[in-house]
Amino acid sequence: MGQSHFSIQPAVFPIPARPVLKWAGGKQQLITPLLEHVPKRFNKYIEPFIGGGALFFSLKHQPSIIADSNEELINLYQVIADDVETLTLALQNFANDEDSFYTVRAQDPADMTKVDRAARMVYLNKTCFNGLYRVNKKGQFNVPYGRYKNPTICDTENLRAASKLLEQTTIVHADYKTTLRDHAEAGDLVFLDPPYLPISEYADFKRYTKEQFYEEDQVELAEEVRRLHELGCHVILTNSNHPMIYELYDGFEIKVHQTKRHINKKGNKRTGEDVIVNAPPQQPFLISSRSAMLAEQITQYPSTRYMGSKQKILQSIWEAASWFKTNSVLDLFSGSGVVSYMFKAQGKQVISNDYMAFSSVFTKALVENNSVTLSERDIAKLLGKPNTKHHDNFVAETFQGLYFNDDDNAFIDRLRANIKGLGGESKRALAMSALIRTCMKKRPRGIFTYTGERYNDGRKDLQLSFEEQFLAAVTAFNGAVFDNQKSNTARRGDALSVCYKADLVYIDPPYYSPFSDNEYVRRYHFVEGLACDWQNVEMQWHTKTKKFKSYPTPFSSRTGAHDAFDRLFRKYRDSVLLVSYSSNSQPTKDEMVALMAKYKTRVEVVSVNHTYSFGNQGHKTGNKKNQVKEYLFIGF
Repeated sequence: MGQSHFSIQPAVFPIPARPVLKWAGGKQQLITPLLEHVPKRFNKYIEPFIGGGALFFSLKHQPSIIADSNEELINLYQVIADDVETLTLALQNFANDEDSFYTVRAQDPADMTKVDRAARMVYLNKTCFNGLYRVNKKGQFNVPYGRYKNPTICDTENLRAASKLLEQTTIVHADYKTTLRDHAEAGDLVFLDPPYLPISEYADFKRYTKEQFYEEDQVELAEEVRRLHELGCHVILTNSNHPMIYELYDGFEIKVHQTKRHINKKGNKRTGEDVIVNAPPQQPFLISSRSAMLAEQITQYPSTRYMGSKQKILQSIWEAASWFKTNSVLDLFSGSGVVSYMFKAQGKQVISNDYMAFSSVFTKALVENNSVTLSERDIAKLLGKPNTKHHDNFVAETFQGLYFNDDDNAFIDRLRANIKGLGGESKRALAMSALIRTCMKKRPRGIFTYTGERYNDGRKDLQLSFEEQFLAAVTAFNGAVFDNQKSNTARRGDALSVCYKADLVYIDPPYYSPFSDNEYVRRYHFVEGLACDWQNVEMQWHTKTKKFKSYPTPFSSRTGAHDAFDRLFRKYRDSVLLVSYSSNSQPTKDEMVALMAKYKTRVEVVSVNHTYSFGNQGHKTGNKKNQVKEYLFIGF
């Protein structure tokens, strides 16, 4: 729905309208700092705790809605708007003496006309102690006489000016929640001046109506502020400088201002500190309601059984990314390669990176490569006699009896040798990708952290021969090759050392958690060894699995992960940042938002329900096993 916008346009009056009441807790002292937070353009002005209305009378904005649960106060404003001349006549009949004051105070408003009630309200306000409005639990006004020598009971000129403003204003007798839910819309300015949290034993001036305003009411009010913020309203709120305010409004700007207190039992303590909470509107980022179509090509990407693959949440990732006009994408931790492939299928120029060799092999084959496939001749060469120049029996000798039988190990060594003999990086990457996929398909659970057949469940993948699985993998990878008319790049290296820039940077790092490890090398050391030919690795010959030492990564500790995110967010502060993350990881969700907010004007968090293919040390995570919430952090 389209929104109209109104600038602050003061109406022309004989004199500027001022507050018509002397109101305890009024905001006249805070007008200047309050106006600093008022946006230049907004729709309606809404003040549901109108009181004396200092900001309302200062802005003179239309349209405006003022409200209060104080029935006598709202009656006064309605009478000023509708019948100000009769009101001024009635006010001229009052005398400023103690007997008259208590006589008027004892009157029952229920037995009076609206004008007489309004006149009584003004009279009591001008002559009572410090302009305080306080009632007992029966709703009876109980403030004592103020003993002022010459109070202005009837300010005719100002009442007429106020009438001009109020007759254009919607005046509502209702509690703040009803008022806001009935009237507040995106683009509105809402000013909230509720009864303050008490900060001393004497600070109990909250009985503006017979219903009191307790701490639980302050909590409900804070929840309403967040609702309005998310709705798209600009909210400004005042309260006392109380620790609870900082808890309730964490995340919003809070400024402290020194003020004078006119009401205190001790004259030397008539000073105080007010806070102004500024909550600008949250612009809606309605990812859940956006329908962004994925290219059909994405369905061709071969499944890899890679732990942490984002195959199942590609739709959510693309829905987030599609909000932004981008031509290039940098995928810093490509993993299975499926996200890089998705962006390529969506027509983006893709730079794909991972510190794992086998991950970069996948993207070399299907992201960087636009046209090369393995021919029948290539396949025959791969399945033929081993290339003697490159044949070494390393797998057969090193991993005998651990993961595959002797014939399968020999087959792997033959393919390793023959892949090295293929001409061209793209062909070698395709063939190695097919071999890696075969090894993962033929391995129960697809990982190499255990030996033997412990998890063999008899599924079809395990029953097919190595050659059958390899040929199926070659067909799958050949079928996934396509040209998106872009020059794409696949790289292997540390994410912090990448020198490429892109319009959007996608970050899906190893998730650090105190409940589980994120050592991908430990899980996939065998296929990682295939991809890098066990070069430049430190073999741990004493281990049962014959793994090699994991690569150093800052994401192996909480502090390291925090610092790495900070460096990456700073480095790519000029790009749209899109981060996949898990609810059981550290830094926490709030810490991640704070880190990104250092470099981005706006940070959105989208929750995606996701179940990983299998749990990781589920017994250590409070029986949560593989049920987690996946987050997408979007910084722009």
